[in-house]
Amino acid sequence: MSSSRTVAANLPYPVTVEPGALALAGDFVRKVAPAFRYAIVTDSHVGPLYGTKVAESVGVSHNDILAIPAGEASKTRGSWGWLTDELLARKFGRDSAIIALGGGVVGDLAGFVAATYLRGIPVVQIPTTLLAMIDSAIGGKVGVDTPSGKNMVGAFYQPKGVLVDTQVLDTLQLKELRTGFAEALKHGIIADRRYFESVVGSIPAIVYSVRDAGDRLSDLVVGSIEIKAGIVSRDEHEGGLRKVLNFGHTAGHAVEILSNFTISHGEAVSIGMTLEAKIADLAGVAEKGMAETIRSALAGAGLPVTLPKTMDADRMLEVMRTDKKVRGGTIQYSLPSTIGRMAGSDSGWTVSVADAIVREVLT
Repeated sequence: MSSSRTVAANLPYPVTVEPGALALAGDFVRKVAPAFRYAIVTDSHVGPLYGTKVAESVGVSHNDILAIPAGEASKTRGSWGWLTDELLARKFGRDSAIIALGGGVVGDLAGFVAATYLRGIPVVQIPTTLLAMIDSAIGGKVGVDTPSGKNMVGAFYQPKGVLVDTQVLDTLQLKELRTGFAEALKHGIIADRRYFESVVGSIPAIVYSVRDAGDRLSDLVVGSIEIKAGIVSRDEHEGGLRKVLNFGHTAGHAVEILSNFTISHGEAVSIGMTLEAKIADLAGVAEKGMAETIRSALAGAGLPVTLPKTMDADRMLEVMRTDKKVRGGTIQYSLPSTIGRMAGSDSGWTVSVADAIVREVLT
């Protein structure tokens, strides 16, 4: 794919996928979010690579670059406070807008700042990781982590637009690229068997740098965006169908927390999907062999599929009970019944599972 593609037409904002789009970011930003000033929120890793390019495209006299330390540890209320204080000190008014330039941490944090600064100013998402391109930048979930759990403070706040430059993935480390496959495979598992099979077939070409990886990767990005957009456009505030996107995240978030975030989000979700697929199997809601198909696909992408030995069942369950998806003291799981279809269509798209079954899987 070498030309610009506007995808996810069912969303109330444009999502454009175009190799080399960063050089033209100014045109896109000014069109979807016209403002007097722009604050480019990025991190210490992405900023030196792309911050100046985006700033020059937007217009250097009308923007400031604000960089946080790279990593999940920066996705906190402290960082939110620092960014909002900086905007106030620099006299950004309600005629300003925020550009979120980075991975999921930057997108979630900058989006939350935009949602709350002066009661809300526009934000444009420019994701720079595969995981952010196909997941966190789409759908309008923004927020920060707390000691109690992931994304426990936040909001639903839609961006004015999402600009995806797939060429930036050329600078992504292989480990980071692989973590994006966890969400891509998840999209296929929850909604589209054919897409799942396409992603599995693309893994050797992309992960092992075969010559045609660029086109395959662009098609994967577009496919995942379309699937997620199709779900969130029907349930913006997670009242029902959108819950299917949580597959792998109940256990996955617990893995992240218990590892003190040394295990990345994509790796933790991979472990979480492996565990929750086994839970679906033992709970009797899944097609025979599905759990092994999922485990094999994730392992084939070089992702972890086993719970670290340092994480015992009791501690995992304790953390999982603090998850946002707990209702009436009971953990609600988003579980697939087969590749491409989720269980729970008659119960709000979640399934209650006895702790005894979960404990058996975790041990």
